[in-house]
Amino acid sequence: MTPRQSVWGTMIGTLVSAGALAYADVALPTQVLLSDYALVSGGLVPVLIGMLALAAACLCLAYGLATLDPARTAPTRVLLVAGAAGLMMSAIFPTDPGTSQIGTVSGEIHRWSAAVVFTSLPVAGWVLARGRAAAPGWNAVRAISVAAGATLGIYLAAHPASFLSPLINGGGYYGMLERGVVLAEMALLIAMALAAFSGRAVARSEPVPATQPEAEHQSQGQERLAA
Repeated sequence: MTPRQSVWGTMIGTLVSAGALAYADVALPTQVLLSDYALVSGGLVPVLIGMLALAAACLCLAYGLATLDPARTAPTRVLLVAGAAGLMMSAIFPTDPGTSQIGTVSGEIHRWSAAVVFTSLPVAGWVLARGRAAAPGWNAVRAISVAAGATLGIYLAAHPASFLSPLINGGGYYGMLERGVVLAEMALLIAMALAAFSGRAVARSEPVPATQPEAEHQSQGQERLAA
């Protein structure tokens, strides 16, 4: 996979995921959390597509970074692969219904897998941009990483499972915050791909012209052969 293919793979996977989840939000009965759409009629397919496409985007970016700078990007690639694994596990194991008072094994796996996704991607962006020059692309990666992490923190505080939720009336908007986290992490993947591979030279197919000494040497050789 070339750098260009890695960028396109990351962007296409992210956009397909965004489209699938947007379809669920628009065309299906409104659910508090995105993963809840898998429990309603017609919602399983878009949720699966959304999660698996985003996992593919993470893997495309990780593979591209491995070809670009294996040593420096190793921590980022580990986090991206962890995020992809969490997305695949979340797709395989559906969440529990919101009205359920008993947590199932599938629901617990889904929740912890989602936690891995939500935490690993902002950290991956921050680690990748750490120590980079203050270029617009890397500044965007840093800013989106911080925004995704901050939104995640507010979402966790507003979630009904948090003791802070009643104090901040989190039950009224924690679903919106979850969507904010997802959108921020989608934007982060695209920003990481564009920043990491921008300005990378594409392999040239045309031959490199000979330098002056080499050209003179070749010319002298041809003259000797002609004589």
